[in-house]
Amino acid sequence: MPGKILICDDEPHIRRLIELSLEELESEGVELILTEDGEEALAEARAQDPDLVILDVMMPRLNGFDVCKAIRKDGRAKPPYVILLTSKGQEYDRQKGTSVGANRFMTKPFDPDVLVATAREILSGGR
Repeated sequence: MPGKILICDDEPHIRRLIELSLEELESEGVELILTEDGEEALAEARAQDPDLVILDVMMPRLNGFDVCKAIRKDGRAKPPYVILLTSKGQEYDRQKGTSVGANRFMTKPFDPDVLVATAREILSGGR
């Protein structure tokens, strides 16, 4: 199940929690790429061609909605699976996430075990 996961959250402690949650996948050949703002995430998504992108919604420079929309406009043959991770759980935000091409929407606080299981399923082809 090798693959790449791009993680973007502007809050260092949340980014670290996501990293710690997913690091067990590294022993299965998964590479974790960490970024701290939307512009950096978009640049890394274009350079690294990740299989899974986990984006915070509220970030400086470019928010998660804008990054997701830009990734989708890139028109890759195999676009990454995108999870929007946010503390905002309103229906409006879910609809907006869907409209920009997000595959899934998870709210904070998240269950690390669910995040790992979700990532493992996605990287194993169970999109």
